[in-house]
Amino acid sequence: MTTVLTPASPLTAADRCDRCGAQAYVRVVLLSGGELLFCAHHGRKFEPELKKIAAEIQDETERLTAVPASVSEEER
Repeated sequence: MTTVLTPASPLTAADRCDRCGAQAYVRVVLLSGGELLFCAHHGRKFEPELKKIAAEIQDETERLTAVPASVSEEER
């Protein structure tokens, strides 16, 4: 059997942390085929252990500090 990984879709506000229910910014695809979602806090907290069992980690925590392109320099 051939396994094909397709690009993961971006996380949305509807995606919630499996640990606390906050908005998820980290998706972990497990080697076993499952998926876990974490907020930035829990993603960082569990990262060392998750790396051992993950096939892929999608980290979108940079969105927390990103400045929208439409914001003028004066508003920053």
